[in-house]
This record gives sequence, C-alpha cells and structure tokens, in this order.
Amino acid sequence: MNPQWEELLAEKLQGMVDDELILGHRDSEWTGHAPILEEDIAFANIAQDEMGHAVMWLELLGQLSGRDPDRLVFFRDAGDYRNIQMVELPKGDWAFSMVRQYLFDAWETVHLGALLKSSFQPLRQAAQKIIKEESYHRRHTEAWMRRLGLGTEESHARSQQAVNQLWPYAFQLFESGDRRDRILVEEGIFPDQMGLKENWRGQVIAFFANCGLEIPKSRPEAPIDRREHTEHLAPLLSELQKVARLDPLAAW
Repeated sequence: MNPQWEELLAEKLQGMVDDELILGHRDSEWTGHAPILEEDIAFANIAQDEMGHAVMWLELLGQLSGRDPDRLVFFRDAGDYRNIQMVELPKGDWAFSMVRQYLFDAWETVHLGALLKSSFQPLRQAAQKIIKEESYHRRHTEAWMRRLGLGTEESHARSQQAVNQLWPYAFQLFESGDRRDRILVEEGIFPDQMGLKENWRGQVIAFFANCGLEIPKSRPEAPIDRREHTEHLAPLLSELQKVARLDPLAAW
C-alpha cells in the first residue's frame, strides 16, 4: 500500500477504534442495572462485542502505523481521541441507550457492508468478521425500539426525547472529510461516507416511523469535527485508563 494511503487509512481506523471502544464502555455501565435480568446479560455481551471490534480495528491500525495498541487505548488524553460525541454522552435512561445503539448499529450496517467491497484485503476481512455480530446487535436493538416506541405513553415519550437529543449527534458519523480522503475512495479502499448517508437516513426514518417516532425537523444535521469532544469524555477515560496508568511499565 502507498505510504500516503496508509496514513489516511490509519486516521479513519483511529476514529473507528475510538467509536467502538467508547460506546462499549458506555454500554458496559448497564451491567447490573438493565431493566430485566436477561437484558443485563444480553447488553453486557453487546458491550463486550463492541470492545472486541475495537481490538480488531486496533490490530489493523497497529499493522499500518506501528503504534502499540495498549498505548493508544490507555495513554492518550481526551483531546487525542477521535470518537464521535454521541458515544461519549452519559448512558442516560434505557430509551436513550437503545436509541443511541440503534443509530450506531444502523450506520455500521451500511458502513460494514461497503467495507466488504474494499480493495484492501485486511480491511475487507475484518469487516466480514464484525458484520455478523453487528447484525445481531441491530436485531436486538430494533426489538427494544419497537417495544419502547409502541409501548406505554411514558416509554414512547422517553424514546422520542432520546431521538430529539441524539439525532444531530449521529451525523458526525458521516464526516465529509477533505480532498485527501478522496484518495481512499477513488482507490476503492474506504467508502465515501457522504454516499452512505442517504441510505442510512432513509432506513432510520422509515424504522422510526414504524416505532411511532419522528425525527426532529428543526435540528441541524451538520457533522461535528471528530477532534471536538464534550465534557463527558475526560471522566470516562479517567475510569477506563485508571489501572493502566497506575503502572505504565506493566506488561499486560
């Protein structure tokens, strides 16, 4: 692979790693607190899957950049992370976490589907492994979305409130990028996120309608720069990195 392509792809992979890692951490916060016992187990497994996917992207990132995965996870400060803001927001109530998970899973469906056609074999192979688990995640979350959206007056109201709050954040997944990113797209290595946006948007709006939910029409849909974070990321990383930073030289 061309060194220039490697650098650009490494930047994309870093965002994918951080999205999965931070979302997995937020999902894990429901362990022991989910609404029913079966869901306590199921959502903990999803959190574990998300972190496992982060590890897969980390391994590929390490091959491209030569950087140590442990250093990337445990010894970067918030300003060096490239996850979208949506995944770092506090877990909120159950409806909030379900809406967030659905929005992310719906994006991964179209994104991983596009990566299956990547001209870069390691990227394509990783997507093939991850997409199988993500299909389960989406079915699981869709079931909860229907249950909440079409359930009681309170569950519907909480779900609609979560949609209203999260909708603008979701568009950070579709970063427009710059002219350098066109290299990856033109070479068939990485999908054009703007090309996936309408597919994702159409699927999400149709599914929300089936759940009795509407997207907020007055909220902006402009993507946020991945270098910008909320005040919630630093405390999350402090918890995530605490043990590793107690002894930076320890072997894991």
